[in-house]
Amino acid sequence: MQISISAIGQDSHRFEPENSHKPLILGGVVVPQARGLCGNSDADVILHALTNAVSGISGVNILGKISDELCLEHGVTDSRVYLKKALETLSPVKCQLTHVSISVEAQKPHLARFIPKIKQSIASLLQLPETCIGLTATTGEGLTGFGRGEGIQVFVIVSAVKVQS
Repeated sequence: MQISISAIGQDSHRFEPENSHKPLILGGVVVPQARGLCGNSDADVILHALTNAVSGISGVNILGKISDELCLEHGVTDSRVYLKKALETLSPVKCQLTHVSISVEAQKPHLARFIPKIKQSIASLLQLPETCIGLTATTGEGLTGFGRGEGIQVFVIVSAVKVQS
């Protein structure tokens, strides 16, 4: 018997100061000519929200103590490594991801032309078909700091199946 489960993840980061040369990385993709996000790691807000959603399935929090140890003690700043750690926590609970829905709120940069490449990157990281990755972006109409261009906020919902013996 299979049981369907889902979880939500969220993350947000401010943009680096104007004079920063840190690249903006979203879903493992470098977005050219855009300011990066503040954070100890690469601050990939999409992968952080996705990591949090996977943690919601397994019950094992990666962002926080584990990611801080990887980043601050071992110099691992690539958020793909944090996501990989989260994915490893799915096997013991016998869960397999089936679909991911991502919603990005940002006034800038305009993300429409990057959506296919980001979806491809995430599909590869999760070993899912691109058709199982949903990605939308909104400006938020200026109602929040993200909609006013101060940073980026992401919500992710992951769906999975749990196989019961």
